[in-house]
Formats: sequence, structure tokens, C-alpha cells
Amino acid sequence: MYQDDHIGSEHSSATTNISHLCGLRISERPQKTRKTGVICTIGPACSDVETLRKMINTGMNIARLNFSHGTHEAHAATIKTIREAAENAPFPVAIALDTKGPEIRTGMFANNMKEVQLENGKSVRVSTDPSMEFAATSSHIYADYRNLPKVVQPGSRIYIDDGLISLIVESCEETAVICTIENGGALGTRKGVNLPGTIVDLPAVTSKDIEDLLFGVEQGVDIIFASFIRNADGIHKIRQVLGEKGKHIYIIAKIESEDGVTNCDEIIEASDGVMVARGDLGIEIPAEKVFLAQKMLIAKCNLAGKPVICATQMLESMITKPRPTRAECSDVANAVLDGVDCVMLSGETAKGDYPVEALAIMHNICKEAESAFFHMKHFEELILHTKKPTGMTHTTAIAAVSATITCRAVAIILITTTGKTARLCSRYRPPVPIITVSRDERISRQLHLHRGIFPVYYPKGRIDEWDVDVEERVQYGVNLGKTRGFIHLGDPLIVITGWKQGAGFTNTMRIVVAT
Repeated sequence: MYQDDHIGSEHSSATTNISHLCGLRISERPQKTRKTGVICTIGPACSDVETLRKMINTGMNIARLNFSHGTHEAHAATIKTIREAAENAPFPVAIALDTKGPEIRTGMFANNMKEVQLENGKSVRVSTDPSMEFAATSSHIYADYRNLPKVVQPGSRIYIDDGLISLIVESCEETAVICTIENGGALGTRKGVNLPGTIVDLPAVTSKDIEDLLFGVEQGVDIIFASFIRNADGIHKIRQVLGEKGKHIYIIAKIESEDGVTNCDEIIEASDGVMVARGDLGIEIPAEKVFLAQKMLIAKCNLAGKPVICATQMLESMITKPRPTRAECSDVANAVLDGVDCVMLSGETAKGDYPVEALAIMHNICKEAESAFFHMKHFEELILHTKKPTGMTHTTAIAAVSATITCRAVAIILITTTGKTARLCSRYRPPVPIITVSRDERISRQLHLHRGIFPVYYPKGRIDEWDVDVEERVQYGVNLGKTRGFIHLGDPLIVITGWKQGAGFTNTMRIVVAT
């Protein structure tokens, strides 16, 4: 997660935010490690073992599979390939299943055409007849929402492909709506359809979602990205589908509608984290309001200690170009400064011409932005809002982050069974990496969702002397940090362990010197 060999300071001596910003220098090298997780969408451009290995070595932490496309057979093959590529990786790689959700999409084109051109001012028929799903043309396209003619009316707008194409409804028939093309362009296959201001009567969890979720449980995925979550009920229904066998899978709620923003507090409480899915959100609410929703959702997740992901169009131009725009670089950096745990690449890696290059640029932007992040201010504000008294483990985590800042430690070494203490440490955004050492591979993979965590899977079995076993795991984490180049002999370290074997006993923090 934190590949780099640069040398730089990870501690700021500034006392105010403005003095911290005044002290930034473009000539300084970025900090040694990248703390922000990077999620990459896997698609035709990067689904082979060789490319996936390059992406893992470049810094991909979580591989995302978009279940709006593809068959179970194809996704099973991709999961197998990802695991093969990650076999000898220096860190575990998580796999996330992104549900289709209650979304509406267009169909495929006749004669296997990849796209058609929609011209401004012309008429187009949007059909809900299943016979048109694979036979669309430039004048007759398909939408997979049967009740479309019932919920729109003349004058309603239909947006396609993240709003790039817009249609105005002229009239409605039993199985189709007749529209005028307001803003045309090239329309590809299986593009998203949005109906802003229209009440859509789709279930929170569709029959396809249920099949996909059960498939994900069988395949052992680590994370579910739940699409179009409008309230906590959607999360509860997904948990019911996952059942006992899938109860350990993280559920990340994708907030991409006005209802989702309005009900964000209950969604954050019910879920394991949130994704700010700006594509559909920017159609459902005014585009100029998206940044407000992003900052608000990130702040609420930071206060709740839940991971938050920023997604959509982060390096969009790199689908076809080798370098991003300056605005895209600033967008990624500002998401990091807002406090995200992870950033995500979509089409850039799934179908782009430069998947590895896009990931490398994302990696470098995150490191630069983290150097400008004022950790002390963020830590103090989180402490101010933390409900008192805190429990044993929570108190230990706060003390560890505080000690890291005070003694200028270079890393936190944390022995974890369930990941709870690691998540608490990440919540307070220490300025250094948190190396978590765990015997649980699943926990190690899922911890990639949390900012600053460098998860290490410890493969050795337990030994009888518990204290010796603890010290061996601590040294294992130290050695990995030394191998990666951000721990050196004599460096101060913070070590967090339990006082006895098992989960729930973390209450010991030590300051040690790397040996």
C-alpha cells in the first residue's frame, strides 16, 4: 500500500492550520509512505495476471468488480486471476463486489455495435420491451425499467451516462417513451440512466442483487459496495441476504442520490462505511452542490470512525490520455485533504488505455496531498468530539496516536485479532503508517479500507509462550517496515498489544526503538 523510497518528514511543527499551509514547499519530497487506500476497478484493460501484478506492485489495495456488467462465470474467473496475481504480493489484496442495485441501464446494440451516435434535436424512442435489449439503434434504445412510461411525463428529463446525454420526454406509450435529444453524443452499451426528481419504485435490493450477493459469499469476497442506498433499510436487507456465512463481509453504502444524502446519518450508522459516488449524485443534485455533499459525508464518517471512499471521474481523462488534467490532480488531492480513507479508479483502470499509469499517478498525488494534511489539527478536533469516557481499547488507541505525534515515532506496530484497535487508531489519523500484524487473512485484507493501515498477514502458528509469541509478531512487523524502507535501526516506534491472549484485551502501549 505504501510503496516508496522517498525521504521526508511526516510530522509538522506548525501550531495552526494557516501556519502549516504557509510552511508547505513544492521543493520538498513527499512523505515516505502512502496512507490513502487505492481501489481499482477490474475490467478488460487489466484483467490479465501480468497487468494485475503490476497494479499490485504499483499500489492497488482493493480490486473492485462491477456487477452491473459481466456474468458470474466471468467474475469467478477474474477473482481467481486476482488471487493468483496477489499470491506473492508484499501485502494482502482485498476484493470488492459492487452491486448493480436499483439502477436503470440501457441495453446492447444491434449487430454487436459498441456505440451509436445520438444527434441533438432528433427523436429517439426509449423502450422497456425486453425484445429490444440486444437490438437498440440510434433511434430506438432500451432501458431496463418496466415502469418508466408510468413515472415520467412530458417535459421530464432523462439523463444517460452520468448526464453526458440528456433527453426530454415528449409523450408516453405503454412500453416506451418518445423523447427529443437535448444533448446528444456517443452512447455506449449498458450506460446508467437517471431520472432526477422522479420517484422510482425499484426495490432497495433487486433479485439480481440477491443472486450476486450469494455468489459473492461463495467466492469469499471481502467487501460489498452497495449501490443506490437511500436509507438504512437497504443495508439491513443486504445483511439479511448475506446471512451467517457472509456476516463478516464489510458493507459500504454508496450514497448517490438526494435521499441518500438526506438520510446519511442512519446510513453511516447501519453500514461499515460510505462511498461518495459522485457520478449519479451529480445528476440527482445540482453539480455545484456535489462538493458540499462530499465534504459533509467525509466529515461525518471521520467523526463516526467509519471508512469513506471518494469515487467517480477522479482521473477520467486518463481513459484515453497518458497524463491527467491539472483539475483532476487537484480533485484527488482535495479528497485526501478532506479526510477520505480511499480513492477509487473506475473506467481509468477497467477500460482505459493507461491502467497502470493512472494508478501510479493516483499513488503519487495521494502522497503529496498527505504531506499537506495537518494531522495535529485533525486529531485535536476528533478528540474534541469524542464522547467521554472512552473504553480501554479506545483510550489506548488515542494515547498511541498522541504519543506518535509527541515523540515523533516513525510507525505504529499493532498486534490485532479482530482489527478493532487498528480501526480506532486509523480513526485519529496518525501521521505515520500503522503496521497491523494479524493471523486472520480476511481481517488483514479488509483493513485496507482504513486510512494509514499497512496490514500484514502473519502466517506462523501460535507458540506456547504467549509473551514470546507477541514479541515475534512485533518484530515481524518491524522487519517488514525496515524492508519497505520506512523503519530504520534506532527509530522510535509505538507498539500496541494486549495484556493477555484473545480479542478485546488491548490496553498496552509501549515506546520502543527499532532493532
